[in-house]
Amino acid sequence: MAWLDPQARFDPDPFSAPVIGVAATLGDHDSGLHRHRRGQLLYTRQGCTRITLADRLCLLPPSRAAWIPGGVQHRAQMQQSVDYRSLYFSVELSPRLPADVAVIDVSPLLRAVLEPMALAAFDCDWSQGRYPHLLGLCLEEIGAALHQPLSLPLPRDKRLQPLLEDLQHLPPELKVLATRVGASSRTIGRIFQRETGLGYQQWRQQWRLMRAIELLATGRSIGYTAFELGFASDSIFIAFFKAMTGTTPRAYFK
Repeated sequence: MAWLDPQARFDPDPFSAPVIGVAATLGDHDSGLHRHRRGQLLYTRQGCTRITLADRLCLLPPSRAAWIPGGVQHRAQMQQSVDYRSLYFSVELSPRLPADVAVIDVSPLLRAVLEPMALAAFDCDWSQGRYPHLLGLCLEEIGAALHQPLSLPLPRDKRLQPLLEDLQHLPPELKVLATRVGASSRTIGRIFQRETGLGYQQWRQQWRLMRAIELLATGRSIGYTAFELGFASDSIFIAFFKAMTGTTPRAYFK
């Protein structure tokens, strides 16, 4: 287990144990783009973590985790104070774990298992005592976990680079974007459908949902979030949130 220096970048690869656990509380942390041979399960206990991959953004509000297979380049950004747990699994365990990046729901059982695993010593013997049972349960729960729609596919077309450089702010309406990038609305629509599987308006709504969750998870009010995301009123924002998630913002974070 490691309690990390906020300025340090932890490298799990030199260790020999099948699992390396990390427990940390970081504030306004940016890991920068990096990769490691080990697969990583990153669990947000409190706060919100944004993960940037080559082809998508993923969001981790409380009680969600990201599975990142070994070798996948990624960047983790944490706003304000984020309490998280991270497990790094050896290459030998990879066949028992998902092959693709996923945001998963953390069940009560997985949450209970993650804590002692994240706090285990780096030289822990995972073949003795309770540790093989913890590892077996963890692998089973990761495989059975519900996947959450908390990722945003990113287009690769170079004409849309200005849009991708400013994903902290509400993406413009389609006609405005067309003017900015010098392509027709129809062309942009085709690019998004081909490269993300979503129409531009669907993509923009998914961005709004993820940004809403990010703002609410970091302590912003419903009123602030609704205004920031361009909704005319709190009630319209709540209706949008419920249509996208099946529940209200307050219920979502309970």
